Amino acid sequence: MALALYSAGAAADAGASDAGPPKGADAAIDAGALGSAPAHPGGGTPSDPSDAGAVDLTVDPIGSCIERIPEGKARPPMKQRVEPRGLAGYAVTLEVVIEHGKAERVFPNGFRFDLSSEELAAFERTGFALPHVDGGAGPELSREELPDGARTTVRLSFVALPTKGGRQSLVLGSVPITIARASGELMTLCTKPAALVVDPPIANTPEPVPRPNPPPRPQREVWEEAKLAALVGAIALVTGALLFALITWLRRRPKPAPPPPPPRPPWEVAMEALHDLRSRDLVAQERLDEHFDEVCLILRRYLGDRYGIGGELGDAGALESTTEEILRVLARIVPPIPVMPQVEHFLRETDLVKFAKVTPDAAACEEALHAVERIVTLTVPPRPAATPNKARAT
Repeated sequence: MALALYSAGAAADAGASDAGPPKGADAAIDAGALGSAPAHPGGGTPSDPSDAGAVDLTVDPIGSCIERIPEGKARPPMKQRVEPRGLAGYAVTLEVVIEHGKAERVFPNGFRFDLSSEELAAFERTGFALPHVDGGAGPELSREELPDGARTTVRLSFVALPTKGGRQSLVLGSVPITIARASGELMTLCTKPAALVVDPPIANTPEPVPRPNPPPRPQREVWEEAKLAALVGAIALVTGALLFALITWLRRRPKPAPPPPPPRPPWEVAMEALHDLRSRDLVAQERLDEHFDEVCLILRRYLGDRYGIGGELGDAGALESTTEEILRVLARIVPPIPVMPQVEHFLRETDLVKFAKVTPDAAACEEALHAVERIVTLTVPPRPAATPNKARAT
């Protein structure tokens, strides 16, 4: 048909039928231009629509509305009403009252104007335009429950736009009404063509004065780009603040101390201490007891570090333990110390100097220094043997 008004579900059902209503471009008009036509100028009784010429209501000016009623189902009672007079540019309301079953729904999935290009041209030639359903003047639907069914009132608005000036007689073509049954089956009812007389808005206004355009309506819409930019900016700001706080905390956090260097081998420490003692030349200064004590301390410290006997000697350690304690611990070392006799001889000599108050001479001091050097040299662990590959490389 030229005017297809139905729900999405009705459209799907109609598409499956052999003679479904064709689809087309939506016809839309700004709802702000709509308004009920004012009372007829002069307040007189509306004249018969035939005032503007004879109108044949037996022929649909659009002529393609086809009723579809399931087999065995009686056509629901339907009444319609259209004001016989209207003004050009104002709304013309078609009111349809349908009585149907309780489980049946009129326009179950909403309203939709669907016009093909040919049908749109045919509809516009009748002198009417369709407002957009989302423009504020879409169809109105009200339901009233009855004891044995329901009554639904549908109000459809159209805009009278005659192609010629002056009084015009127009015919509003048939409009399809879709009803969904309880079983999901759809049926379509068609309204009857309705005649009305359309007058110019200023037909009975003496010396009409041009009126300015109505004030503009504020239009608000979501600026998606700005919304997205604000969201991204907020996320970036929060992320930047968190990163700044993290970097600041990492910089202010106390840095761990670098690991200490590996301990030097005890033989290197002992040889260095003996070299320093020789360079101090305590013998030449006749500080013989001090020289002898220093040599003894160097040997005791070396034995404790070299063989790890400090734990077995307790809190006293190798420096404060007696000669007998040191010798007893050294005797348990496996493999045996190769210079154990020299170590025992030197430690007992130092006991004589320390406890028997024997004063060593310069020669004894020098001999003690050389003896400790020999003990350290002979107890240095051998270097690991080179692998065959390294041996060939060298």
